[in-house]
Amino acid sequence: SINAEYGVFKSSEFTPLSALKIGELLIEAGLPKGVVNMVSGAGDPTGLALIEHPLINKISFTGSVVTGARIAQECAKTMKRCSTELGGKSPLIICGDYKDLDKAADIAALGLFTGNGQICSASSRIYVHESIYDEFVKKVTERAKAKVVGPALEPGTQIGSIINERQMNKILNYIETGKREGATLLTGGKRIEKQGYFIEPTVFSHVDDKSTIGTEEIFGPVMSIMKPFSTIDEVVKRANSTQYGLAAGVLSQDISIAHQLGRKLRSGTIYLNTYHIIDAAFPWGGYKCSGVGRELGPQGLLSYLETKTVIVAI
Repeated sequence: SINAEYGVFKSSEFTPLSALKIGELLIEAGLPKGVVNMVSGAGDPTGLALIEHPLINKISFTGSVVTGARIAQECAKTMKRCSTELGGKSPLIICGDYKDLDKAADIAALGLFTGNGQICSASSRIYVHESIYDEFVKKVTERAKAKVVGPALEPGTQIGSIINERQMNKILNYIETGKREGATLLTGGKRIEKQGYFIEPTVFSHVDDKSTIGTEEIFGPVMSIMKPFSTIDEVVKRANSTQYGLAAGVLSQDISIAHQLGRKLRSGTIYLNTYHIIDAAFPWGGYKCSGVGRELGPQGLLSYLETKTVIVAI
């Protein structure tokens, strides 16, 4: 939330300490007190109070589609400016000409397991060409099995705890649903019995496009390798058949094919032969239910400005 004089940052009620630490660092860096203000609390009443406050001119929200829609409705009551960065079900397409399957498996594992899969742009739908499907599945499953799960501050840990028990149980329910709906569980799928909310890195193959785990955002360490594809036109149609459009990735030895796919995919950020590259200069945001507006880059700054026309008679 921001106006011409100050900003108010409200963190998730589940992650207040990191935001408060940022506030300390801003003061340490010399930012005058009061320019940026940190507030902790639940969405209702704390977040709602910010939305309804008459001195707040703009709301920027990152979170779920359901909450983002509610915030947009509240802002609409007073025509308050609002931008949102919401959920995702991002596709990663691996073309048949991409022969370095070790690298493909590394990129897919990076795209999904970074941040325990609790990233809105996670590559949670993997589309692999039929000619390389079985070999890729074997290699990426090996990567998942090799991941070290443990406390985030423990040396060697690669996958940490889920944010809370409620989210852990939600993820475990998705895993059970995936098995019931016919996807092939290759590894993982269980809670790790240690203090905290740890889940084994999980990989499904032959996931149906219309299945629950193929359509809904899981927000956890669960990789869905969709049923293999045959043609470019087919995979574009399948990848775009989602309510989300935050990010997408393409792996191809032919950069012209990669760009062709990138133009056709309806996502706000397209990764070609890489994944999870973020820079403050790159506009960030989504199509469809993945949000309205952009963060970062010049477009991100413009969303906090109003255009004023001044006409003077001389």
